[in-house]
Amino acid sequence: MAQRTDGRELVPISELLSYRLSRTSSAMSRSAALRYRREFDVSLGEWRAIALIASDPTLTLNRLARRAGLDKAQMSRVVSRLTERGLVNRTAGSGRTSQLALTEEGTRVYRGLIAAANERDTAFLAILSPDEADTLLRALDKLADLALATEQLERER
Repeated sequence: MAQRTDGRELVPISELLSYRLSRTSSAMSRSAALRYRREFDVSLGEWRAIALIASDPTLTLNRLARRAGLDKAQMSRVVSRLTERGLVNRTAGSGRTSQLALTEEGTRVYRGLIAAANERDTAFLAILSPDEADTLLRALDKLADLALATEQLERER
């Protein structure tokens, strides 16, 4: 097997941290998507849009897309579906922007979704001891900070 610059052997993809985090995150997202579709008839993208709009009533489509990690066209389709279903309202903002807000029905759906998300979060954290949970959450914060900084460096190259 090839070696790293520090002399240690290279590890296979299945042991790489980024791969393991990605697989775990994907599995968690897929199970959430199945539940949210079954119980609330929303996709994972729609759930994220609903939750982000609920948490920030000043969101425009562009800001919502950035926060959700989707491009503007994808998010526009998500918001259009939510608007057609009567879960989101668009009102004219400054320039060509539109302000997004949950309707009364959207707020009702959000309350159910966020309760289910919190229930899932509790279940995942429950398999960890309090110390393990604290360590994991602090480690995720550190990894996220480094990942964002590394992404920025790669963009600058």
